Amino acid sequence: MGDFKHLVLVKFKEGVVVEEITKGMEKMVSEIDTVKSFEWGLDMGSQEMLTQGFTHAFLMAFHNAEDFTGFLSHPSHVEFSGTFSTAFEKVVLLDFPAVVVKSPV
Repeated sequence: MGDFKHLVLVKFKEGVVVEEITKGMEKMVSEIDTVKSFEWGLDMGSQEMLTQGFTHAFLMAFHNAEDFTGFLSHPSHVEFSGTFSTAFEKVVLLDFPAVVVKSPV
Protein backbone atom coordinates (compact mmCIF):
# COMPACT_ATOMS: atom_id res chain seq x y z
CA MET A 1 0.00 0.00 0.00
CA GLY A 2 1.17 3.52 -0.75
CA ASP A 3 0.01 6.97 0.17
CA PHE A 4 -3.57 8.18 0.18
CA LYS A 5 -4.11 10.28 -2.98
CA HIS A 6 -6.50 13.11 -3.84
CA LEU A 7 -6.82 13.63 -7.61
CA VAL A 8 -8.72 16.58 -9.08
CA LEU A 9 -9.36 17.01 -12.82
CA VAL A 10 -10.72 20.40 -13.87
CA LYS A 11 -12.21 22.24 -16.79
CA PHE A 12 -12.11 25.91 -15.81
CA LYS A 13 -14.83 28.40 -16.72
CA GLU A 14 -14.19 30.80 -19.58
CA GLY A 15 -12.35 33.90 -18.35
CA VAL A 16 -10.95 32.37 -15.16
CA VAL A 17 -7.35 33.44 -14.48
CA VAL A 18 -5.97 29.95 -13.95
CA GLU A 19 -2.61 31.25 -12.69
CA GLU A 20 -4.39 32.88 -9.73
CA ILE A 21 -6.09 29.57 -8.91
CA THR A 22 -2.87 27.54 -9.13
CA LYS A 23 -0.97 30.08 -7.00
CA GLY A 24 -3.80 29.97 -4.44
CA MET A 25 -3.67 26.19 -4.38
CA GLU A 26 0.12 26.20 -3.96
CA LYS A 27 -0.24 28.64 -1.03
CA MET A 28 -2.99 26.52 0.54
CA VAL A 29 -1.02 23.26 0.45
CA SER A 30 2.08 24.98 1.85
CA GLU A 31 0.01 25.94 4.92
CA ILE A 32 -1.26 22.42 5.62
CA ASP A 33 1.30 20.06 7.15
CA THR A 34 -0.66 16.88 6.40
CA VAL A 35 -0.19 17.39 2.65
CA LYS A 36 2.81 15.15 1.94
CA SER A 37 3.22 16.25 -1.68
CA PHE A 38 1.43 18.31 -4.31
CA GLU A 39 1.74 18.23 -8.09
CA TRP A 40 -0.25 19.82 -10.86
CA GLY A 41 -0.10 19.99 -14.62
CA LEU A 42 -1.75 21.24 -17.78
CA ASP A 43 -2.78 18.80 -20.49
CA MET A 44 -0.39 19.13 -23.39
CA GLY A 45 -2.33 17.93 -26.37
CA SER A 46 -4.44 14.91 -25.65
CA GLN A 47 -7.29 14.42 -28.07
CA GLU A 48 -10.35 16.51 -27.09
CA MET A 49 -12.62 13.48 -27.25
CA LEU A 50 -10.47 11.80 -24.60
CA THR A 51 -10.07 14.78 -22.26
CA GLN A 52 -13.76 15.75 -22.37
CA GLY A 53 -12.66 19.36 -21.91
CA PHE A 54 -10.61 18.77 -18.76
CA THR A 55 -7.39 20.77 -18.95
CA HIS A 56 -5.72 20.61 -15.52
CA ALA A 57 -4.83 17.83 -13.09
CA PHE A 58 -3.99 18.34 -9.42
CA LEU A 59 -2.61 15.52 -7.28
CA MET A 60 -2.01 15.56 -3.54
CA ALA A 61 -0.55 12.77 -1.45
CA PHE A 62 -1.15 12.12 2.23
CA HIS A 63 0.38 9.52 4.54
CA ASN A 64 -3.06 8.03 5.21
CA ALA A 65 -6.82 8.62 4.95
CA GLU A 66 -6.91 10.25 8.37
CA ASP A 67 -4.49 12.98 7.22
CA PHE A 68 -6.71 13.53 4.17
CA THR A 69 -9.78 13.85 6.41
CA GLY A 70 -7.94 16.48 8.47
CA PHE A 71 -7.05 18.32 5.27
CA LEU A 72 -10.71 18.55 4.29
CA SER A 73 -11.62 20.44 7.45
CA HIS A 74 -8.48 22.59 7.65
CA PRO A 75 -9.44 26.32 7.56
CA SER A 76 -7.10 27.03 4.61
CA HIS A 77 -8.76 24.26 2.57
CA VAL A 78 -12.27 25.35 3.51
CA GLU A 79 -11.48 28.94 2.49
CA PHE A 80 -9.80 27.99 -0.78
CA SER A 81 -12.58 25.57 -1.71
CA GLY A 82 -15.03 28.46 -1.87
CA THR A 83 -12.88 30.23 -4.45
CA PHE A 84 -12.04 27.05 -6.36
CA SER A 85 -15.64 25.85 -6.63
CA THR A 86 -16.69 29.04 -8.44
CA ALA A 87 -13.85 28.75 -10.99
CA PHE A 88 -14.57 25.42 -12.66
CA GLU A 89 -17.13 24.35 -15.20
CA LYS A 90 -16.54 20.62 -14.63
CA VAL A 91 -14.59 18.70 -12.03
CA VAL A 92 -13.78 15.08 -11.22
CA LEU A 93 -12.51 14.12 -7.76
CA LEU A 94 -10.98 10.77 -6.92
CA ASP A 95 -9.74 9.91 -3.42
CA PHE A 96 -7.95 6.58 -3.11
CA PRO A 97 -5.28 4.57 -1.33
CA ALA A 98 -2.53 4.18 -3.91
CA VAL A 99 -1.27 0.75 -4.89
CA VAL A 100 2.44 1.16 -5.60
CA VAL A 101 3.68 -1.05 -8.42
CA LYS A 102 6.94 0.77 -9.14
CA SER A 103 8.27 3.46 -6.81
CA PRO A 104 9.78 6.64 -8.24
CA VAL A 105 13.53 6.86 -7.93
